[in-house]
Amino acid sequence: MEKINAIGRRKAAVARVYLSEGTGKITIDKRPLDVYFPSSILQYVVKQPLKALDCEEKYDIYAHLDGGGFKGQAEALRLAIARALVKVNPEDKAALRAEGFMTRDPRSVERKKPGQPKARKRFQFSKR
Repeated sequence: MEKINAIGRRKAAVARVYLSEGTGKITIDKRPLDVYFPSSILQYVVKQPLKALDCEEKYDIYAHLDGGGFKGQAEALRLAIARALVKVNPEDKAALRAEGFMTRDPRSVERKKPGQPKARKRFQFSKR
């Protein structure tokens, strides 16, 4: 099996994933998963598509992450891994879609409007 690549996005984060057969090692920007994401919750988020298909020890994953914060990066990486797994085996798409891993989360930061301090917050109104 050659290297499979896929891309995932969330908020301002972009994840590029290269998937190949191996022993289940996940490397992000030349660092292991537990060093890049010290939080066990974010490690769990990244591994969700692999757990759903029960193939955690089957593939080696190398990822390159850009932009965003750690939560957005973890969810972008989850989407990229799910897309790469579908490229390997298209029959898995239904199982991953049922778990919600194939959908790109469209929510992002709302822009700041002129004449306001933030996107929705208004300056204090004074009648007199």
